Amino acid sequence: MEDKKTSFSIKNWSEEDRPREKLLQKGKSSLSNAELIAILIGSGNRKESAVALSKRILASAALNLNELGKLSINELMKFKGIGEAKAVTIVAALELGRRRRGAEALEKKKIASSNSVFELMQPIIGELPHEEFWIVYLNNSNKVLQKAQLSKGGITGTLVDVRLVLKTALQLGAVGLILAHNHPSGTLKPSQADQQITQKLKKAGESLDIKVLDHLIITEKAYFSFADESLL
Repeated sequence: MEDKKTSFSIKNWSEEDRPREKLLQKGKSSLSNAELIAILIGSGNRKESAVALSKRILASAALNLNELGKLSINELMKFKGIGEAKAVTIVAALELGRRRRGAEALEKKKIASSNSVFELMQPIIGELPHEEFWIVYLNNSNKVLQKAQLSKGGITGTLVDVRLVLKTALQLGAVGLILAHNHPSGTLKPSQADQQITQKLKKAGESLDIKVLDHLIITEKAYFSFADESLL
């Protein structure tokens, strides 16, 4: 006879009834509200799966997440299979959702010129005693999606992982890149390695329609722009 304690664990569910696997394979937007709640509670009871139990909990709140968020710990614990820990998890998740709606969306900074890149990156790398190489990823409106350090120390072609740059760009949906690194010496003249790296990334991005828009050498109070000097 099958052990009733294990028959309703997720690994024994049918393929279409495994919300965690579905999220990993198809993305979070493919899951129903009940499936998302099922991930939170992990398991149901002896008579129903976590998804079935979650559907029943949702139904008690008129299928409305705002109404579900009003339920107390004790009200949730009235459902068989929902103990205190699971009830707390549901309440905490819905509270996070409520706070997220109330939070102000971060406005993406728009890059309008080489000077705006300098203003963005100078506080990060302008006064460092060592060299750092950064990539700024932009969307099609020239707004910053992300900025990330690529290497730390001396700049050579071998330290630039082109595949990592392009992988990150694709994941972010970026269409433009701006390269930036600092010269602790204070010199603004680009080295041969600086120019080689620029061309290497520019050529690599072309086949993916990802453009290198500029490369800035940044010091404490000034900068050199490859785009402004027509070196791209």
